[in-house]
Amino acid sequence: MPFVPLPFVVALLLFILFWVVARRQDEAAPNLPFLGLILLAVLQSVFTGLRWGYGISQVGYIAPVSAAIMPSLLYAGVSKLVRTSDRRWPTLLALHATPAAIVIILVIFWRDAVDLALISIDLIYAAAILWLLRSGADGLRLAPFDGAVPAYRAIIAAAVTLCLSGMVDLLVSFEMASGHSDRAATVIGIANLFILVIVGVAAAAASQSHVPLNAAEPAETFSPIDTGEDADTLRRVNELMQEKKLYRDANLNLNRLARRAGIPARQISAAINRIKARNVSQYVNEYRIAEACRLLGETGQSVTEIMLAVGFQTKSNFNREFRRVTDMTPLAWRERNSQSPSLASPVGG
Repeated sequence: MPFVPLPFVVALLLFILFWVVARRQDEAAPNLPFLGLILLAVLQSVFTGLRWGYGISQVGYIAPVSAAIMPSLLYAGVSKLVRTSDRRWPTLLALHATPAAIVIILVIFWRDAVDLALISIDLIYAAAILWLLRSGADGLRLAPFDGAVPAYRAIIAAAVTLCLSGMVDLLVSFEMASGHSDRAATVIGIANLFILVIVGVAAAAASQSHVPLNAAEPAETFSPIDTGEDADTLRRVNELMQEKKLYRDANLNLNRLARRAGIPARQISAAINRIKARNVSQYVNEYRIAEACRLLGETGQSVTEIMLAVGFQTKSNFNREFRRVTDMTPLAWRERNSQSPSLASPVGG
């Protein structure tokens, strides 16, 4: 039976993951940087298998270059969820191509510095991603509310994994310099699993991604904290939720909400955070759960039908938010409350 290195198995799993994400049916355009990241991880896994499984050392000239591109693709994918528009894309493209160009030069002229360069690239991009998301889950203003929190956690995990990947590269360099190439192969295998984690969480974020619409949101303004303004902002958002039932829009995100309210996204996020002590996605999802509770108690609709009716797209997100708000599953809530003549809203005024 022929020997099949583990990285080849990982590459196959990654390609299947790419196929599933790419074929996802959605009205929004795909997040191309995330898809490119998955494909590049497939290529990296193949390189790892060829080098450490079959001793083909020539791939060592290519693998560092693709490794240098992966953090920039992750950053670009996150940026598409954070920024409503980016007119500086030619400049940014040149900027994010710089790490790969530097690694190519080092591979040709100074191979001993390649590992240090890759470690630096991983850590710099990890810090840049964390800075993009400094405002928390509300920073993902283009991610639908039902999945904004999982996407945020996935991206944070990816940034942390970049740091760990840099540490693994440092350990591999140390093992190679110490003459323990056999142990280095084991560490490389672990590093390959790190790549799988990066791609997995990136794919999770990609499944929540949406391309900005042409309409621009209200301009961001920076002003001192005004409790009266916060109250007015919250009142306007409440009107959209209660009267327009805006939460039923499965693709609702912070950018869309800002346009509908005519209020800057940052102002909405700050008002809800200060008054309600939660992020916007949690606040909107509580309206959805309140409606779901009403439907569970007053109708015979299935849980899936109710989930879709109130604006959720996946059962995992629906069940997670339902438990957060009610401390029980939808079916358990229905069994306990289906006879109740009226249901209290978990959102409040």
